Amino acid sequence: MTGDFSVRSRETLFESRVFRVERRVVDAPDGTRFERDVAVHPGAVAVLVINDHGEVGLIRQYRATVGRPCWEIPAGTLDHEGETPLAAAQRELVEEVGVAARSWREIGRFMNSPGWTDQVMVVYEARDLEKRPRDPDGPEERLAEVAWFAPEALREVLRDEGAIDSTTTIALLRVVGDVLDDR
Repeated sequence: MTGDFSVRSRETLFESRVFRVERRVVDAPDGTRFERDVAVHPGAVAVLVINDHGEVGLIRQYRATVGRPCWEIPAGTLDHEGETPLAAAQRELVEEVGVAARSWREIGRFMNSPGWTDQVMVVYEARDLEKRPRDPDGPEERLAEVAWFAPEALREVLRDEGAIDSTTTIALLRVVGDVLDDR
């Protein structure tokens, strides 16, 4: 491919509290012009939280997009002005699980689905925990279940038809993948 693609124009079609949808007109290097609708997202964070027993903390919360609860690692949107990804992850961990961590390590960044959104997810591993009061944000978090799973038990969680969250899967495979290899 020679040359570059360039965005000629952007038009906002829809705006919500979390994202907006833009129609982009793009010029291709071969002279072709085309349109694409893009969900513009501020980014998000997720936390693979591991306690002193080596158990992974998951939350089971309702997701309106799929109409059922899903097991997930704690996660949230970068929706606080000026907040760094690490600070957002720290906030989300207390909100959703009710723990704070003294040890943090970034384990990766990935694009959720670059075919339709520019969202980038930053994933952290959190250890050395201390209990805090949960501070849920919204009814889904308030009614969510928090559970701790030994690595071997995570195989069953991943086999469940509701366990299709890519962020959780990626985080588990990056950190505890050797336990899950014989799925």
